[in-house]
Amino acid sequence: MAQNPHIAPFAFDLDASDLAAEKRKARELRASQWWKRRCAKGQCHWCGQNVPAKELTMDHIVPISRGGKSAKNNVVAACKTCNTKKKQLLPMEWAHYLQSLGRIAEGGGHESTS
Repeated sequence: MAQNPHIAPFAFDLDASDLAAEKRKARELRASQWWKRRCAKGQCHWCGQNVPAKELTMDHIVPISRGGKSAKNNVVAACKTCNTKKKQLLPMEWAHYLQSLGRIAEGGGHESTS
């Protein structure tokens, strides 16, 4: 994985083979008993909401596009809403986003529906 000097710090220019390898590792993790036990807890890592296990998605704490790996210490179970909103943010950027919404004190990453 070569770092591209023309992209902002922490962004990586992934070769197609690197991306394919990380996707393969993620598929293997999703098939593992470790991941199934993680999802069986039924809770989103980011917002803490209870979510049916089958609706939890695998989210990379440090996104692959930012140099993260598909490894047990870099993936968490997240609800689709949080995973979609987090996109390529690092945890500190995600926390800043939640803080801007006033969600840090409430502990949730979802915007109010009221």
